[in-house]
Amino acid sequence: MRRDDLVDLNAFLTVAEERSFTRAAARLGTSQSSLSHTIRRLEARLDVRLLTRTTRSVMPTQAGERLIATLRPAFADIAGELANLTELARKPSGTIRITASPGPARTILWPVLERFLPDYPDVHVEISADIGLVDIVADRFDAGVRFGDQVAKDMIAVRIGPDVSMAAVASPAYIARHSRPRTPYELSDHNCINLRLRTAGGLYAWEFGQAGREFRVRVAGQLTFNHEEQILTAARAGFGIAYLPEDHMAPDLASGTLIRMLEDWSPPFSGYHLYYPSRRQLTPAFALLVEALRWRG
Repeated sequence: MRRDDLVDLNAFLTVAEERSFTRAAARLGTSQSSLSHTIRRLEARLDVRLLTRTTRSVMPTQAGERLIATLRPAFADIAGELANLTELARKPSGTIRITASPGPARTILWPVLERFLPDYPDVHVEISADIGLVDIVADRFDAGVRFGDQVAKDMIAVRIGPDVSMAAVASPAYIARHSRPRTPYELSDHNCINLRLRTAGGLYAWEFGQAGREFRVRVAGQLTFNHEEQILTAARAGFGIAYLPEDHMAPDLASGTLIRMLEDWSPPFSGYHLYYPSRRQLTPAFALLVEALRWRG
């Protein structure tokens, strides 16, 4: 496309919006005769009539309406990007709202924010820690954090962490009172700490896999929580076996407060991703935070 094409198309769109050559010429800072010549040149090049002119008004033809429907969002996107580039030259600012489950909010988002925020004092970040899946568009979040396989296909997903695996854990005291399960099927003989999912309303079925075969196990026990920290507290106190992402329990595993079991039955899977709508115009502050979170391992 030639540079003149963009100038002529913008002139046509302005005339169509103003419904007047006089008002459009004033808006574009040109003469009415020059603008009329530009429209005639565009119509000749396209070999189609775009505007119907009368002594009292200017109206788009059917072809003109089709062109307007294409040009209006395209020029709006260009204007938005130019505004963002202009803002980028200024100091990044604004509020960024993110929904994430408590684990990645603590282990992934916070370490990055701790380094990021001191450099950008005018950027404000709100984190909503929720175990359930959230509609980020309806709830007006800028982005969400979930496992890669939980992100909808119409979202842009940016990987922000390594592969993770689930881990079945229990305290040394619990293991001392009970034999260790050798397979997931033996969990029916144990006191397991359940997780209730807020969005689905049901209990999380523990997911396992081995030799390329994946399956789920329904477990039972005295306790059910809707928050992982409560599950960990109960597991540390010896009330049963918990099943959560391994990285959420790293300090407990390192110190021996919790002991991992069934490791061969919990293969790694796609890690955490930051996701946001594909049509979202990224503000400079949000774009900077995305790059700061991007996984480069």
